[in-house]
Amino acid sequence: MNTTSSERILVLDFGSQYAQLIARRVREQNVYCEIVRHNITPEQIKSHNPSGLILSGGPSSVYEEGSPKCDPGIFEMGLPVLGICYGMQLMCDHLGGKVDSTHVREYGRATCTHDAPDDPFMKDFPKTAEVWMSHGDQVQSVSDDFVPLAKTSTCPVAAVKHKTMPVYGLQFHPEVTHSPEGWVLLRNFLYEICDCSGTWKLANFAQEMIDQIKAQVGDAQVICGLSGGVDSSVVAALLSKAIGSQLSCILVDNGLLRKGEREMVVEQFTDHFKTDLRVVDGREKFLEQLKGVDDPQEKRRRIGHTFIECFKGESAGIENAKFLAQGTLYPDVIESGAAKDGPAATIKLHHNVGGLPEELGFELIEPLRDLFKDEVRALGVELGLPEHLVWRHPFPGPGLAVRCLGEVVEEKLVVLREADAIVIDEIEKAGLYRETSQLFAVLLPVQSVGVMGDARTYENALVIRCVNTDDFMTADWSRLPYDVLATMSTRIINEVSGVNRVCYDISSKPPATIEWE
Repeated sequence: MNTTSSERILVLDFGSQYAQLIARRVREQNVYCEIVRHNITPEQIKSHNPSGLILSGGPSSVYEEGSPKCDPGIFEMGLPVLGICYGMQLMCDHLGGKVDSTHVREYGRATCTHDAPDDPFMKDFPKTAEVWMSHGDQVQSVSDDFVPLAKTSTCPVAAVKHKTMPVYGLQFHPEVTHSPEGWVLLRNFLYEICDCSGTWKLANFAQEMIDQIKAQVGDAQVICGLSGGVDSSVVAALLSKAIGSQLSCILVDNGLLRKGEREMVVEQFTDHFKTDLRVVDGREKFLEQLKGVDDPQEKRRRIGHTFIECFKGESAGIENAKFLAQGTLYPDVIESGAAKDGPAATIKLHHNVGGLPEELGFELIEPLRDLFKDEVRALGVELGLPEHLVWRHPFPGPGLAVRCLGEVVEEKLVVLREADAIVIDEIEKAGLYRETSQLFAVLLPVQSVGVMGDARTYENALVIRCVNTDDFMTADWSRLPYDVLATMSTRIINEVSGVNRVCYDISSKPPATIEWE
């Protein structure tokens, strides 16, 4: 992604799962930010003309052989630098400090104290604040060129600054919501240290992407894979504004959609967008491919492969089609281990990330791959999408297959589809749909004993999953009112044949993921 903004911050990525979250927090301060590789050269940095640099965290130890390093020359460029966790350790190590493993590791919340209110970096930051730590190493000592700014009970150098250079470091993570006041330090770095004025807006992104799409596409036709979810809808709206009638949309009905999903998509994109929408009925083909499969990754792989087959068959009839647009978001990319060719671990496969083989013959357009879900929603509003579409809860590409644990068969999908519709209906009735981030039902491959009437039953167990999150990289389980959960459970057991037990998932991400597969 490019930007015409005169202000930008570069995040050097050392393998942190939070690198993009740092960029997101910077953008929230109306300063454009992008992620680059950790080994970028000073000459390459100059070509970006940044206002400052942020060194991300990472899973390595600076003293380990082969650990990622930055070019030491970046500290001689005169640019403001903020090192976070591993980034701070690397910075101090380069500039004469000592980093070593600790006897007492800090993972989770900690209390940070400081007595430097006059320092511009600490401006308005509480003298005692809750922060989020995630480290086994720490800076044991700094050179005489540094001044410690803050500490915790087990970390004597929780924040630091260089005496002569605009170089700062934080051992904790200011970018996560678990550091409630962390945004103050990021703001201070941007406005007090980097002298930014905050001129970048999401509207800039929309116009820049429209201009880029026009330049990239020329007079060719673009195909957009639609699911009816927020991401693909925003992509379609963006493309519609950019190229109008050069857009054709394809909905592949894989038999794994929610109740009424196909009908809703057809209505929205023929009435609202007036789009060339083509629907492929692939229900039998997908279920045949999933027969006997219970491994989650294999499910995703087969769904992705079958999706490509169906998509390829339909797209062959669209003349001059050279581009494929997808609603890939950054959480998809990073969880697939594909971000910036970086060292992030693969958590699960996403069939819309790198899932299109070269022989398909399309060039990929992924205008949202640098955005988080909340940014996509804001972009949808900017593009004029209807509110009910913009605020829909996310739905995974593999659909109900990853919420139907074990082998996927039509009988189980019927049960899951009906139960899912009930939980959505009840959350809307309770006025809590917009207060939650994602809500769905999961059908377990587990039967349990129950009693209905005077008869013993042995039927399916079902789980309700509801989370709240800002970015979908981390999430907490939603504290839904008991009466709402009770109504959901009662309705599911009474109205959905085959379920006699309903559970509620109270796991957060991490360590769990939001989806069950």
